[in-house]
Amino acid sequence: MPTKTNAPVRLGLALLLAGLLPISLAGPLAGTLAAQQKSDDIPDAPSATRPVPPPEPASPRPGANDEDIPLAPPTDSSSSATSSSNDLPRSTPDSTPAGTTPPPPMPPVKTVPAGSVPNDIDTGGDVYKLPPVTVNLVMVPVMVTDADGRLIAGLQPKDFNVLENGVPQKLKFFTSDPFPLSAALIIDTGMPEVALKKIQDTLPALQGAFSQFDEVGVYTYSTRVGRVADFTSVSKELTVALNEVKAYSGENNGPPVTSGPLGPQGPMINGLPIDTPTTPVSTPPKEAHVLNDAIVAAARDLAKRGRDRRKIIFIISDGRELSSTASYADTLKVLLTQNITVYAVGVEGAAIPIYDRLQRIHLPKSTKAMGYSDILPKYVNATGGGTVHGELTQADIERAYAQAIGDARNEYTLAYSSKFSIGGYREIEVQVRRKGLKVYAKRGYYPLPTPR
Repeated sequence: MPTKTNAPVRLGLALLLAGLLPISLAGPLAGTLAAQQKSDDIPDAPSATRPVPPPEPASPRPGANDEDIPLAPPTDSSSSATSSSNDLPRSTPDSTPAGTTPPPPMPPVKTVPAGSVPNDIDTGGDVYKLPPVTVNLVMVPVMVTDADGRLIAGLQPKDFNVLENGVPQKLKFFTSDPFPLSAALIIDTGMPEVALKKIQDTLPALQGAFSQFDEVGVYTYSTRVGRVADFTSVSKELTVALNEVKAYSGENNGPPVTSGPLGPQGPMINGLPIDTPTTPVSTPPKEAHVLNDAIVAAARDLAKRGRDRRKIIFIISDGRELSSTASYADTLKVLLTQNITVYAVGVEGAAIPIYDRLQRIHLPKSTKAMGYSDILPKYVNATGGGTVHGELTQADIERAYAQAIGDARNEYTLAYSSKFSIGGYREIEVQVRRKGLKVYAKRGYYPLPTPR
């Protein structure tokens, strides 16, 4: 078996065979080399007084550069124990080891000239500030239909012109996305019994016209205003409220009964009351249809709802208004101030087609005690709710619910910033740059103070 021979032993044998080394020196030299080989193969035993010093890290080769040492993936302990540093491939900046991917080149670093970086909040410098001008973001829901009343989709901001008091305005916001609704449902219970019964039968269809993202409050009115349910989602609570409305009774047809067996007085014998010696005087109740007061009550509650919702009042009525505390002008101001749109389904007298043509009718003050025969078109037209859906049959009323609420949800929404003085009425005009289309939007608004 061949033995390991170091380099000095091989050198001595070579010189001896070549005759360059004397034979007298060959013996001592061979003994010395053998002792050196033995001492190299057997390490020193550790001493209790002199511990084994830790291995020193290998010093870099003189003249070596970091660029001369390629980065390599780590290896396991078994491979590193048998490998030598002389076996590792070496690379230079101009060469790449075989089988490896060269690193990507370093991008050039560009510095910014001194003084060219603008000051900002982080650096503590001056920040450009807008002048203190009071502005108001005016939201304008807009409905666009063709001549047949079908909604027009796909319009862009460039298709609209918005004027305030005749001055063109620059749009700050535009969307055609549907909004969740906060709807105040107002039902006229002062209608004749037959008309109210027809409405009560359509209430399930009305509930189905709203979506799960909407919230609905229920109000009724006749001689006074009643709030049946606060704003709630379309759930069992709304069903309970509408079922309560189904139990209401409307007005009896014909003149009120003030005497006779069906009158309001007590029992009588031979035309004389049993309890008192005198005949009681019975007067008919004063007729009232406080629609304005109902709208004001609903608008005040809608003002508390979130601004991320479209606020509407949905009225089901014959349109009569009489003896309200609030006037039409005051009620309209509340609606325009709170950005509330009125939609309506007219029944009975309000369903007659001629009323739709008389949207601007207003009785003079001398006949104010007579009230309004149909005030619904005035509210709908002034707030941008389109037209009153006047229907007579139950099936048509149910279809009108879906159409009106669908129009309210899928309107365009425009917004612009306006400088204003608080309290003054501002007129709004919305134009579409396409021919043959009808535009429905509120006619104006009353600006509110800027919140602080």
